[in-house]
Amino acid sequence: MYSSIAYALIFVFILSVIGTGIFDIIFRFFGKRGYLGNLYPNVRGGIPRGIGLVPFFILAFYFLPGFNSLILIIGIFAFIDDVLGRKKSPFGIEWGQLSRGIGIILVIVVGFIEGYGFSSIFIALMVQPLNISDMQPGSTCIVTIIMSSLTIVLMLILGSPEAAELPATYTPLLVLVVCLGYCPLDFAGKIMLGEVGNHVFGVALGVSFYLLGGLPGLIVMFIITTALIAFVRRNNLKVFFRRNLRLLDPTFGDYFMDVLTGGGLGDLCRKWILKDNQPVITNPLLIKLGFRRLTYNPYATHPKRYVPNKKSQVRLGR
Repeated sequence: MYSSIAYALIFVFILSVIGTGIFDIIFRFFGKRGYLGNLYPNVRGGIPRGIGLVPFFILAFYFLPGFNSLILIIGIFAFIDDVLGRKKSPFGIEWGQLSRGIGIILVIVVGFIEGYGFSSIFIALMVQPLNISDMQPGSTCIVTIIMSSLTIVLMLILGSPEAAELPATYTPLLVLVVCLGYCPLDFAGKIMLGEVGNHVFGVALGVSFYLLGGLPGLIVMFIITTALIAFVRRNNLKVFFRRNLRLLDPTFGDYFMDVLTGGGLGDLCRKWILKDNQPVITNPLLIKLGFRRLTYNPYATHPKRYVPNKKSQVRLGR
């Protein structure tokens, strides 16, 4: 059985490498001729977006029975998000946000039907931090590689039951191998995963965490993943906070909360909860925990900008 798994993983790696190269060529050919719309954004002269279709197809086919339905659901709705992009819907939100939200809800529902209980919620919510991580070349790939490798090591140390008559380590190994085959062009900044790619890797990692230690293990690894993404993106987030939020002295808690609750869906939830209000956080403990970012409401009519005190004042130039 183990030799069969090894041969399958080698084949998957080759498939991921070749498939990524082929999709890159196809997307560039049609994108330069203006046929792909949102799938070929004008970034650095034009970069194919949505090459995460390759990991999606491979994982949907080779993933464990029962769990692959979650991959199929999130992959389909995430690709719709990629295609429709930021077009406004009649419901007051973007079509992409609506599609992503439906996908997350369906993953939760199907997860409960399949018997994964409340773990389904956290598996689906893995979409959020992985989506935020995909804001710079290679960031999602490095997070996926680190977390899948860590999961494999922990499974070997702690032990884990078989899943669908396969060693539980098969799942994070599969995720790791697919990502390693895809990632070279992504690290080079020549392709983009798109929502379909980062969403699929998010759910796949969530399933791996679930197999590692059930709901408690999933929650712990969810927190670790979010913290890792906050660390990887800390420099970019610091610039974003200073330019957009005027939060000139961000803490690591602010980075963590941005990864956990940032993006369009997070801002939409703030709009529903806070309405036109903008809370001002002054408690030192809450500031360290990132509550300034958690409660920042971009939809407030007159949002208050945070300015550091004199001791921590930051010079932004003239």
